[in-house]
Amino acid sequence: MVFFVVFALLFGIGLFLFMLKEAYADRVIQSEVFFPDLPKSLGEVKIFFISDIHKRIISDKIIQEVKGMKADMVIIGGDLMEKGVPFERVKNNLLKLKTLGPVYFVWGNNDYEVDFRELDAMLLDTGVKILDNTAISFESSEGDRFIIMGTDDLNQKRDRLDLALEDAGDNGFKVLVSHNPKITRKIKKEHQIRLVLSGHTHGGQIHIFGYSPYEKGTIKALENTTLLISNGYGTTALPLRLGAKAETHLIILKNG
Repeated sequence: MVFFVVFALLFGIGLFLFMLKEAYADRVIQSEVFFPDLPKSLGEVKIFFISDIHKRIISDKIIQEVKGMKADMVIIGGDLMEKGVPFERVKNNLLKLKTLGPVYFVWGNNDYEVDFRELDAMLLDTGVKILDNTAISFESSEGDRFIIMGTDDLNQKRDRLDLALEDAGDNGFKVLVSHNPKITRKIKKEHQIRLVLSGHTHGGQIHIFGYSPYEKGTIKALENTTLLISNGYGTTALPLRLGAKAETHLIILKNG
């Protein structure tokens, strides 16, 4: 009996330490995504995507690794912070990300737990471009356009995909950033949104016997677009993960 109690105790401690390690992992998942309609004049487009930072401090290890990958831009997929996180910590995270390239941000539900006006001011002060139902485009030397669109948080019912599409215009290769992957339910084929970047679900965060209400982070083809859901970098509630290790992404878009 004592043996089983000791075994259960040691197993529990080991599992807890493993879940803690998974939650504070620092890894960059590289993914090459091919699109036959990505204009060749744009070349390869490299996006560093980080979502659901919450309470975490972005490690120097991540920053140095991504610097070597030479990303064209950084996109924060919402939940940059949550209630109780010091603004100074958030500012330091933003300044780290700024060393990698131009930074773009979409709002997540937890970002509205804090004084979002103060957060908005900080983003503007650090030179981060907020994509709140808006779009920004880049043009190649041959006139081909690459468009990043962003919608405000769906949970807060602030999302206006129609406004982002209007801002994007008709022509160009479109990538949509939305904190909540459920935005895909509002996308139509005629919108020509080729890729959606999202987080929010934490990949389920904790899978019991392999099960969680949410699927693990993935890239998958849908009928109306291609969707990337990230496990995210931070956690909410318990700082533990099981079966959904913390992650960031270097997404390389290629013609093919």
